[in-house]
Amino acid sequence: MSGGRDRAVRGGAPRPGATHEAGGGHAQVGDARGLGAAGNEVRVAMWSGPRNISTAIMRAFENRADTVVVDEPLYAAYLVRTGIDHPAREAVIASQPTDLGVAIAGLSAPLPSGHRVHYAKHMAHHVSADMDLEWTLQFRNVLLIRDPREVVASYVRTRQTCTPEDIGLPQQQWLLELWDAHGLEVPILDAGDFLRAPEPHLRWLCEWLALPFTARMLSWPPGPRASDGVWAPHWYESVWSSTGFQPWRPRELALSAREAAVAAACRPIYDALHARRIRV
Repeated sequence: MSGGRDRAVRGGAPRPGATHEAGGGHAQVGDARGLGAAGNEVRVAMWSGPRNISTAIMRAFENRADTVVVDEPLYAAYLVRTGIDHPAREAVIASQPTDLGVAIAGLSAPLPSGHRVHYAKHMAHHVSADMDLEWTLQFRNVLLIRDPREVVASYVRTRQTCTPEDIGLPQQQWLLELWDAHGLEVPILDAGDFLRAPEPHLRWLCEWLALPFTARMLSWPPGPRASDGVWAPHWYESVWSSTGFQPWRPRELALSAREAAVAAACRPIYDALHARRIRV
């Protein structure tokens, strides 16, 4: 999550028709996936791990006049399936479908009048490798990654233990393997790069989605939203106080030996994904 206003947007805008490497080749910006039957709806699935800037990017899209957002729609199904204890567990379970099929079907529900973009913020650890995940192929999938040392350091401030699966990088790896196997173009955004240049990254993403960029995506009013999950009071303090993207800054990280081992286990996955990230 991100707080504060980004006062110094840096970097250049993407070139028209820009390309990026995905699945061993180059693909033109934009394709037909995620479009409604009329060809004018766009359905985005942003796959992140915890302790990233995923909620801030959700804010950016929600501030568009043409977009509706959904916050971690698979969360309740994940809690019921795993039995894991999270803050506000029972409230989360009561607030969302616990049947995965029902939750997935909701992602394709008709959009409200006047809206053409559906933006779903997903946590990669809410799915598992033993699931049939071909339903994801119909969406415009994007991966959002962050240096695992930074993720682990942030995660353990609110959770007593941490494993690689808790921070979502293994799941992001095999999601990308699935999409690669089907020849899909899936951009990868790195949080550090993004916060150094939010506007160029958002312009690139909008072009890839065949959407007009709007400066409304760069700032938003502070405070909670009706779209925030019921868990927001436990996790969203920073984003609730924000009015835009916080500039990137180096962080001093102090990890225990066990925490450092988790970050080290995730490092090869992160490095492989990072090598394929969008560069603007």
